[in-house]
Amino acid sequence: MQQNEIDQAIKKAEFPVKLQCLFEKSRYKCIYGGRGSAKSWSVARALLILGAKQIHRILCAREFQNSISQSVHKLLSDQIVEMGLIGFYEITQNSIRGANGTEFSFVGLKNNPHNIKSYEGCTIVWVEEAQAVSARSWDILIPTIRAKDSEIWITMNPELESDATYQRFILHPAENCITQKVNWSDNPWFPEVLDHERRTLQARDPEAYNTVWEGLCRQTVDGAVFAREMQTAELEERITKVRYDPTKPVHAVFDLGWADSTSIWFVQFIAQEIRLIRYIEDNQQTISHYLATMQTFGYVYDTLWLPHDASNKTLAANGRSIQEIVKNAGYKTKIIPRTSIADSINAARTIFRNCFFDRDNCYDGLQCLRHYRYEVDPDTKQFSKNPLHDQYSHGADAFRMIALGVQETRQVKQKRVNYQQFGQPHSWMG
Repeated sequence: MQQNEIDQAIKKAEFPVKLQCLFEKSRYKCIYGGRGSAKSWSVARALLILGAKQIHRILCAREFQNSISQSVHKLLSDQIVEMGLIGFYEITQNSIRGANGTEFSFVGLKNNPHNIKSYEGCTIVWVEEAQAVSARSWDILIPTIRAKDSEIWITMNPELESDATYQRFILHPAENCITQKVNWSDNPWFPEVLDHERRTLQARDPEAYNTVWEGLCRQTVDGAVFAREMQTAELEERITKVRYDPTKPVHAVFDLGWADSTSIWFVQFIAQEIRLIRYIEDNQQTISHYLATMQTFGYVYDTLWLPHDASNKTLAANGRSIQEIVKNAGYKTKIIPRTSIADSINAARTIFRNCFFDRDNCYDGLQCLRHYRYEVDPDTKQFSKNPLHDQYSHGADAFRMIALGVQETRQVKQKRVNYQQFGQPHSWMG
């Protein structure tokens, strides 16, 4: 492809007026708003233009990406064809390369936290669907991107004001950050088919419309399982600073996973209060990794509460169970019996009023509780009785385990009271 052909293709590229800022120099560019605003479409075009003009190493990231199909690879490929740059860019299965040496790579932040550091030479990072990016992922990514004049571009449809990305780039942006809101009304090519969807939702559900199409935050996500409980906790200021009490032991409550996340809540039971002092999660790590991490916090531990499948012996653990490994490491363990999801959700609701959450150390866990929501039935389009299994469900599952542990402890104590009150002849065996 000749240089004059590249120049002509670039000159023909069009953008919404508000998104001319994409070509201004700035460390951060945060483009946010509702659907149909041409955010992603415009960013893809701008990056392809910049990559054609000079050599760039461009990383396209999102919080969760298990395959290339979940990335912006298809969007960029479509824009290459649309802009007439097919002769300049070579599209491979997992990357896109320019004739001048520009390269686009694609990665999931949460699943590859340690591999992110290998991208330190990137000149531009585009983080798509950034409303889902955790504070931890930002803390790893931002210092990694340190090439001279490097930039971090963010596109997002806001969900909750408490989301890490909204806090960092919209409510409290750095001085060297361009923050631009853009909606459907700013898109001169907004199609009629989307306008019909927009007007339909506006008439049916104004609150959802404001979030989906106007880019406004909502208090809770649609179908949130613990919507009322989380709102009450905020109003009663039970999401606050919760300090570790060294005179009381800590219980660690697990939801185990491998490809999925392992989630752990750290809890202290003091009087009638359930104090959640820390939350961690990771994936593809051994139980020994989590036990070693636990020791770095300096807590004195009582019991490690494990889900029912922790008693299963596995080949990966040389015929041992997770429970046996934890016991051999010197911890006291308790298996939480298998219970239906509905019953465990109800149990969780009963303990919420006694829960105090540390806002900082439990941030990711709180995000799980805020985003934990019911599935939408594909036929009726209504919320079903089953929670959605996604990136937020693991932390919520571990919280349900806390409730089941509390419930079982209460039952055991009640049996002891009954036994002491009525004596052995009147026990349940009698």
